[in-house]
Amino acid sequence: MMRLQPRHAVWVVVTLALVFVFMRSGLDFDYVIPKRIARLTAMLIGGVCVAWSSITFQTLTGNRILTPAIMGYEAVFVLLQALLVLFLGSYSTVLLGINGNFLLSVLVMLGYSWAIHRWLFRDGKSNVYFLLLIGLVLTMVIGTFTQFVQLKVSPGEFSVLQGFSLASFNRAQPQQLFYSGLVVAAVCLVGLKTLPTLDVLSLGRDQAMSLGVDYRRSVRLHLALIAALVAVSTSLLGPTAFMGIFVANITYALARTFRHRVTLALGSVIAVGMFIVAQLLVEHVFNYKTTVGILVNLVCGGYFLVLMVRTRGAP
Repeated sequence: MMRLQPRHAVWVVVTLALVFVFMRSGLDFDYVIPKRIARLTAMLIGGVCVAWSSITFQTLTGNRILTPAIMGYEAVFVLLQALLVLFLGSYSTVLLGINGNFLLSVLVMLGYSWAIHRWLFRDGKSNVYFLLLIGLVLTMVIGTFTQFVQLKVSPGEFSVLQGFSLASFNRAQPQQLFYSGLVVAAVCLVGLKTLPTLDVLSLGRDQAMSLGVDYRRSVRLHLALIAALVAVSTSLLGPTAFMGIFVANITYALARTFRHRVTLALGSVIAVGMFIVAQLLVEHVFNYKTTVGILVNLVCGGYFLVLMVRTRGAP
């Protein structure tokens, strides 16, 4: 298979972006095109978050079928929205405001991440696999409690809650995009300085420590960066559980290298391109009779099943 360079993929995504912005727009620069540019910006931010967090997370865990969703971030987001709807009703978005809901969601998920990391690393140990086990258990518990809360809301309030349970670009506002872009840019700048260390971490814990890497400090740093990216993307777009698995594995197959300078860049481009294609299908093929979240979960969930079957059958 021919190796795909990130710069080549960028041109494909730029073409898709231009098609998305101008297709059947009537060159309406007063409403249609500005709205599409806002959605395109949300796709760009979300794509970088999904790709960067998933690839980095798989490097830390040494497993290609795991994503940060296993840590329970998205479950915490859905539970928060369910509690808001339960206590404030369907007017929770009005009372808090879209920006207020976004900020509260980011803070709650970052607080959740800080709490579990501080608890698990308090004794100076850094067992990533125990962290994954705790995250998986918490995800199941939080998901069960969310279902209990959903049974307490009315059908109208449940429909509002469902809107937060699927990925969508329509609720992103310019102010949210601005602050999200600043956070993502800051995280990427910090991450870029640690790419050589991340390459070494991909060799495994023992090999990284033998090469002089402060394993515990590096893992905690990257887990914090992952938490920030997942908090931003989930609060901005909604849950995208299976997409990280798809993007990461397609990136490895096309990049034909595990150097993070290549995989993170190419993965981000692939994720953005996938979001654009999904939105084009929703608008121009399905005529808004489905959502981006449904399409993404359908494709990526199917790929996950194929990956699991293929992996199980491998010698």
